Amino acid sequence: MSDHTGNDSRTVLVTGATGYIGGRLVPRLLDAGHRVKVLVRSPEKIAGVPWFDDVEVVRSSLDDAAALQDALKGVDVLYYLVHSMAAGSGFEAKEKSMAELVAKAAAAADVQRIVYLGGLHPHDTELSTHMRSRDAVGKVFLSGPVDAVVFQAGVVIGSGSASFEMIRHLAETLPLMPAPSWVRNRIEAIAVRDVLHYLVGAASLQERLNRTFDIGSRDVLSYAGMMQEYAAEAGLPHRLVLALPIPAPRLAGLWVALVTPIPLSMSVPLVQSLQHDAVSAEHDIDNYIKQPDGGLTGYRKAVALALGKERDAQVETTWASAGVDADPLPSDPEWAGHKVYVDERTFHGDVDPAHVWTVIEGIGGKNGWYSLPLAWSVRGWLDKLSGGAGLLRGRRHPHHLVSGEVVDWWRVERIERGHLLRLRAEMRAPGRAWLELSVEPDGAGSRYRQRAIFFPKGLSGRLYWLAVLPFHSLIFPAMSRNITAAARKIAAAEKSGDGRPGDKETQASP
Repeated sequence: MSDHTGNDSRTVLVTGATGYIGGRLVPRLLDAGHRVKVLVRSPEKIAGVPWFDDVEVVRSSLDDAAALQDALKGVDVLYYLVHSMAAGSGFEAKEKSMAELVAKAAAAADVQRIVYLGGLHPHDTELSTHMRSRDAVGKVFLSGPVDAVVFQAGVVIGSGSASFEMIRHLAETLPLMPAPSWVRNRIEAIAVRDVLHYLVGAASLQERLNRTFDIGSRDVLSYAGMMQEYAAEAGLPHRLVLALPIPAPRLAGLWVALVTPIPLSMSVPLVQSLQHDAVSAEHDIDNYIKQPDGGLTGYRKAVALALGKERDAQVETTWASAGVDADPLPSDPEWAGHKVYVDERTFHGDVDPAHVWTVIEGIGGKNGWYSLPLAWSVRGWLDKLSGGAGLLRGRRHPHHLVSGEVVDWWRVERIERGHLLRLRAEMRAPGRAWLELSVEPDGAGSRYRQRAIFFPKGLSGRLYWLAVLPFHSLIFPAMSRNITAAARKIAAAEKSGDGRPGDKETQASP
């Protein structure tokens, strides 16, 4: 039986290290004494993580057979943590084909074990497309030449997980909740810390194993009960959930997309995965990996831990920051031949650039955008209604950013700490857009610079830019003034000995 105390060091390769689970697994594997390699398409996405210098980074993709086999040389355990929630038509065949390629490369490199995290599901039942794909990938590994440990987990509860955010926003937004009948289905959730415990333990298993393991908290609730338990833990009034005989998973997915940060492309498969009971059929894992110290984490405790992590700004990874590669910004000033529109503003202030940078790096989320919150909210809801990200995704940490992270409907494409922040838009628009904020010393004060950059797509893109110009003329001048004003407040608070003002206190009126 494994207690993964670090006595059995392995060389492991983690795929999906930019994802929600993979980004948390890597440091725990290092703590357990393993040598860790990560395979990522864009190493810059993890350049800001604390463990970056402690791992070997391989730049490649899983569909490059030669590069994959080379990366697997000397590897004992391969963690396959790649799964797309929204890969478009034909993704089932693509995911199965990729798993087959990985299994073949692992065998050629003499890998001893593949570890895969799939979904908990009933047997002999027609599954949703995404659950069926996860099951198929697991079967590819189990039927392949390399031993595989396939964990099957249900709803994962942890700060920043998509399942937790869905429950949280539904419970906080809707005191009376009409819902499809599947909210009565029995669900066995699992805390993310326990998922990671089992994943780490799998590296040190001495036995040759080629099988699935159901993993869960042993705490079984209905989905309605999970929302009610969340409300109780969060100090909210009791939530009344009305189960109606309306299956309509796509309609329910649309509703979830509108009232939570989860986009439609993810909300539909998440809702579809709840159409059946998801309860462990066996607990055989107890015979191979000891339960965590103190036992498995119950649902209510998992919620309390997730809320505490968010409150203390200790969220390690989020669903929103997982698995998306940023398009490079063409080199300025030539713009690589693109038609480009630029709205540029500068503001000179008598405040230290370091204080201006504090405001820049803390922009978005609960801190807001420093001008006309209603206008930003309206644009966010329009984006949501069109299937985009909207403004509800927030940000992982209120004051610190790293490359690849989400900030509302933006993603951090580049950060030069103390100087420049470039955000790439993920809103629905006929073209590509960036927002660039920078600061530099200017005499005894600072010079703040702000650029909105748009590459239009066809005539619709050009008309779109003309349509949003009035919006820009309202928000952008106020935004540059208010960011400098917020920096003055930080400087004043620091001078008076009060420290950093609270997030809302840094907001200035337009």
